[in-house]
Amino acid sequence: MQESAIIAPPNASSRRKNAEVYSFLESLIEKRQQEIAEIEQMVERYERRIRKEEQAYRSMSPIRRILAGKKPDHHVAVEYIHYVKKPMEKAKLLRDEIARYREMLEGKVPVDISDL
Repeated sequence: MQESAIIAPPNASSRRKNAEVYSFLESLIEKRQQEIAEIEQMVERYERRIRKEEQAYRSMSPIRRILAGKKPDHHVAVEYIHYVKKPMEKAKLLRDEIARYREMLEGKVPVDISDL
């Protein structure tokens, strides 16, 4: 004996849950975009500061340059990794996460609450 599956029309509670999930996804996307903007501002401030320091160093007289010294290259590299490379990697991960959330909103990927 075969039983046919009964497909129930979407009721108000399932529509409300869908609306809650969509609003939750939209708020997550907005939050992640703010995090990306903050990271990019932090990197820009660091790069601006480094440019100013380099310009000030170049404008010094040769005697003052000798006395002031310059950061060793490996210190500059570590600073770059800490202030630029790692934050930009995090921003890339956040952009990937936003793309995943947008796919969920568009219905291309099923929404699984455990992913959020």
